[in-house]
Amino acid sequence: MKFNDLTILYYTANIIPEPFMVKIQEQIKKSVGDTPIISVSQKNIGFGYNICFGTKGRSLYNLYKQVLVAVREAHTPYVACCEDDTLYPSEHFEHRCSLDMIAYDINKYTLMTWRSDPVFSLRPGRRTMSSMIGSTKVLLDTLEERYDKYPSPECIPPDIYKYYWGEPGRFENHAKLTPIKTEVFEAKVPHIQFSTPEAMGFEYLGTRKALGPIQSYDLTPWGSAKNVLKLYKE
Repeated sequence: MKFNDLTILYYTANIIPEPFMVKIQEQIKKSVGDTPIISVSQKNIGFGYNICFGTKGRSLYNLYKQVLVAVREAHTPYVACCEDDTLYPSEHFEHRCSLDMIAYDINKYTLMTWRSDPVFSLRPGRRTMSSMIGSTKVLLDTLEERYDKYPSPECIPPDIYKYYWGEPGRFENHAKLTPIKTEVFEAKVPHIQFSTPEAMGFEYLGTRKALGPIQSYDLTPWGSAKNVLKLYKE
C-alpha cells in the first residue's frame, strides 16, 4: 500500500519512552505502507528519512519549527502530520481537501494514561496539529511566513505566544499573519492520542485534565481502552 500523493511529517522531541515511540511508529508504517515518511527529531531515530533537529528542548515554538523543517523536504502535493503519541488508522490518510487549504480530522479520541479506569474521550470539533492533512504548499507557505516574522521566541509578543501560537488556520489574524483556508472532516475510523505525563500539555493541567463529553470504553477497530493502554504501559 502507498499513498502516492502524500508525505508523512513525523516529529518528536524524544521525551516519551522509546518502546512506546517505536510502537506508534510501527502503527504509522502499517497504516501508510510505502508512503514517504520524513521524521524530524531531537535525537537521531531510524524512522523514514530522518532529520536531527538537535536537542533544543520541547516547546510550541520548536514543535511548529520541526514541522516546517519536515515540510520543506516534502515533494508530494499533500502532507499529513503524525505525532509520537498518536495511533493512526489508514482511513485517516485517505482524505483530500482542495490544494488551496489544509484540513483537520476531528474524529480524534484521547486516552489518559494515568486513569485507573481507562476510557476514550472526544471533544467534538477540536482541531489539533496531530490531526492535520492538507496541501504541502499551503502548510509550507504559512509556516515560512510565521518563522520569517518571528525568527526566535524572543521576537514573539508574549500574548501572541501564550494564546495564539497554535495550529495553522486558527489564529493568523491574532498573530498578524496571512489567513489560510481550512476544513474539518471525520475519518471513518478514529485516531487515538495518548495523554501522558511526558506530553507538553501535562505541565499545565497534569491529572486535572478533564475528559471530553463523548466517552467510550471500546472503539472499533482498536478494541478496549484498557487493552490499548497496554501499548504505553507495557
